[in-house]
Amino acid sequence: MFRMYDFCDSKGNPNSWLLDQEQTDQMVKRALELGINFFDSANVYNEGTSEIYLGKSIKKYAKREDVFIATKVRLNEGGLSKAAVLREINKSLSRLQMDYIDLYIIHRWDYETPIEETMEALNELVESGKVRHLGASAMYSFQFLKAQEVARKNGWHTFETMQNHYNLIYREEEREMIKLLLEEGVVMTPYSPLAGGRLARKWHAESLRSKNDEYAKFKYDFNRELDYPIVLRVEELANKYGVTMAQISMSWLLSRKGVASPIVGVTKVKHLEDAVAATNVKLTDDDIAYLEELYMAHNVVGARETNNSR
Repeated sequence: MFRMYDFCDSKGNPNSWLLDQEQTDQMVKRALELGINFFDSANVYNEGTSEIYLGKSIKKYAKREDVFIATKVRLNEGGLSKAAVLREINKSLSRLQMDYIDLYIIHRWDYETPIEETMEALNELVESGKVRHLGASAMYSFQFLKAQEVARKNGWHTFETMQNHYNLIYREEEREMIKLLLEEGVVMTPYSPLAGGRLARKWHAESLRSKNDEYAKFKYDFNRELDYPIVLRVEELANKYGVTMAQISMSWLLSRKGVASPIVGVTKVKHLEDAVAATNVKLTDDDIAYLEELYMAHNVVGARETNNSR
């Protein structure tokens, strides 16, 4: 099983919890020591420095063939137009100091570019050797299926992974997307597995990120009254088994069919160690049912109605 590591930077908004090069070196080195070999980034994370830092750290501590590198395209000038995709892959490769990307992911749906144009461009990247595999992220199930069908119709490469929004307090993907992914044989690499830290600690124990991450507040704070009782059950099971809340939350996600590698955004070595330790926490069927029992429907967050919507 691949384990995913994520530099959680945000487009154009350098945040106070982000890592510099020295800190990135420390995190990548420790991740490799723990057996983590799957690293996730994007062309827009912290205006490109995420890819730069990651590339430098990988060159210091790993052989290229021993790691699996994912990065994304979409939230850039030109969206997912062919010109933009061909331009952005070269920029990402340059920043990463690499000859190819293992997994190239489209970062949400582009309502202004025909999907045929995007899939053709992505196919060219695979055929050229610049990209090994294709992935999608944060869209509606009908959009994902449309992209797959366009690719199949033209004999192009299809998506093999979905980086979707999925955790114990956001399970809307179960209604349609996950059923489709299982039928398509597409694996999941869910982002926000700990709900921006909300599934890793009592909510009154704020972190620097929880105070300042406005997008996470948008995703989760609206449903606080619905979600907090679930968080309390995570804490209860963590106490029962003598592990952390993060390990319980991650163990639940790893137990879900189709989940290959949750993306854990980390700013401390402990976050890495918790993610790895979660693979050794085995929840019973009763534990899982107990964690899931209180969930109620939420508004969709992740997939967007337009290019500019949240």
